Amino acid sequence: MFFLLKPVSFYPFRASQLWLLLLATGFFFTSCSAQKQLPAAPAFFTQFLADTVLQHAFTGVAVYDATARKYLLQHNSDKYFVPASNTKIPTLYAGLKYLGTQLPGLLYARSADTLYLAPTGDPSFLHPDYSQQPVFDFLRTAGLPLAISNVNWKSNALGFGWAWDDFQSAYMAERSPFPVYGNVVTWTQERIVETREGQTDTSTLIYTQPEINWPVLFAEERSRSFDVNRPRTENRYTIRNSAETRRSVQVPFVTNGLQGALELLPDTLQKNLQVVADIPAGLKMEILFSQPSDSLFRPLMHRSDNFFAEQTLLMVSRQLLGFMDEQRLIDTLLKSDLKGFPQPPKWVDGSGLSRYNLFTPEDFVWLLEKMKDEFGLERMQLLFPTGNTGTLRNYYIPEKGLLFAKTGTLSSHVALSGYLVTSKNRLLIFSVLVNNHYTSATAIRRSVERFLQQVRKAY
Repeated sequence: MFFLLKPVSFYPFRASQLWLLLLATGFFFTSCSAQKQLPAAPAFFTQFLADTVLQHAFTGVAVYDATARKYLLQHNSDKYFVPASNTKIPTLYAGLKYLGTQLPGLLYARSADTLYLAPTGDPSFLHPDYSQQPVFDFLRTAGLPLAISNVNWKSNALGFGWAWDDFQSAYMAERSPFPVYGNVVTWTQERIVETREGQTDTSTLIYTQPEINWPVLFAEERSRSFDVNRPRTENRYTIRNSAETRRSVQVPFVTNGLQGALELLPDTLQKNLQVVADIPAGLKMEILFSQPSDSLFRPLMHRSDNFFAEQTLLMVSRQLLGFMDEQRLIDTLLKSDLKGFPQPPKWVDGSGLSRYNLFTPEDFVWLLEKMKDEFGLERMQLLFPTGNTGTLRNYYIPEKGLLFAKTGTLSSHVALSGYLVTSKNRLLIFSVLVNNHYTSATAIRRSVERFLQQVRKAY
């Protein structure tokens, strides 16, 4: 059987236009078919996205069923957001992967007449969180003169994109190769009132931990609250007293690499440390461990400790690369262990203080699943805050033991990513990132809380 094809020159479309029309029509029907297959968004999800507190914000949501291995809810889940302290999640991954069960406190080698030291970036040395100080005890009882090298320090005190005028805030303590006392000085004002023979005497006592020999000035005017300031590049402090009975403030000191630590240690160690350019070749380096690793990782996550996060990356860098350089380490991790991110992130620091960090909600879901698979859900539940603990204090109280998540907060940015066990005992992994909001962080957190509580009930 034959068909006669008649000329179609009368048709108003050219051949190329006809093909475009057919192609567009195919896309239209394919799109319609795909849309019919997509389940309708739950009403509570639509209501959350329409919440007035999110009206002017950019919001991203990813809720993933870890058992069925499929997404349940998505909104802008592949878009980039400033994640604030959710950046500590990849930092925690790096620490868990490479630091083992004990923190490397110090590297050392003995010659006939000198004990040579190489710092590891361990932030626990003389930190008030740790009553046991094996590195300090080792140095104090060493029978040889001490010499320390700074050759493996390749980083900077402050990170890219940090707010420069926060340098006096305790949450932005400087990074350094050999931290001491958490790289902050704790200043305390105590007003003492004594009554003798009907007369009242008031005196003000100012003291620090640790003791310092740096210049201290007293301002003539009083402040509403006890206040201590220093210039950006100098350890020179100005104090303004207040009428408060007792108040303490923490002020980071300028580290200058090893210099700040070496100026504070002689009074404590009762011995000096000599700085040397390098450790003589041929000496066998040994490692002295300091603290259980989880004793660092837990406060890193529970109180969102920026200093612990930054030093964690530096310790991993020294372990993996032989020197402390968080930028080189991040580049290495993104090309190896973390090369599977759904959307390649821009990752620049350990803490999330930088607004240069950019991750997607899907990135955090992928990483949280990877951490669960590699380190176990129980370990994650130990390290992440649950309801009414850590940075989730007064939030998710009914979800205690069911939700485990890392918070994140910068001005106008709120984040929460973690694990959620539902009413049907399903394990969900979620990430909710909110950028550029123009309301209080508390209002955003409460809105996210209501949403996740509804997710738990629905699934």
